[in-house]
Amino acid sequence: MSNTFKYRLRSPLGGLAADLTAGYRVQGADEAGEGVRLQVYRKVRLALPDGINWRDAAWLSYGLSAHSADLALAHPDGLLVEVTALTFPPAFFRSEVAALAMDGWVRQEFDLPDRGLRAVFDSGTNAYRFHWGDDQAPFADNS
Repeated sequence: MSNTFKYRLRSPLGGLAADLTAGYRVQGADEAGEGVRLQVYRKVRLALPDGINWRDAAWLSYGLSAHSADLALAHPDGLLVEVTALTFPPAFFRSEVAALAMDGWVRQEFDLPDRGLRAVFDSGTNAYRFHWGDDQAPFADNS
């Protein structure tokens, strides 16, 4: 069963938005199957929809990795998170938002704690700042 998480941040620039639709399977998540499965942590894997941009895939992986230790502990036989759609209005999206949408989906689906992943609008610079909890920014997305 898939569920959709809607990430929204309003700002004077309009805001950031993305809808992430995903489901999960807890048994046989480490088995071979159709499509590409990324190993995020131990037996926690991520399946992505065809045609996804590599930046979005990287940030989705990062959003899942923020919770991967908890997920691996709760599902020692394996967990496969299957993203079926990542949709967004282009004017209100940056690839980093994929991580925030995944973080929200995981917390909603598995009732896990907030790890501090968020975006804020900085009126002094008229830009968004992204926070990654206790981690440094995992990689720069300058385009």
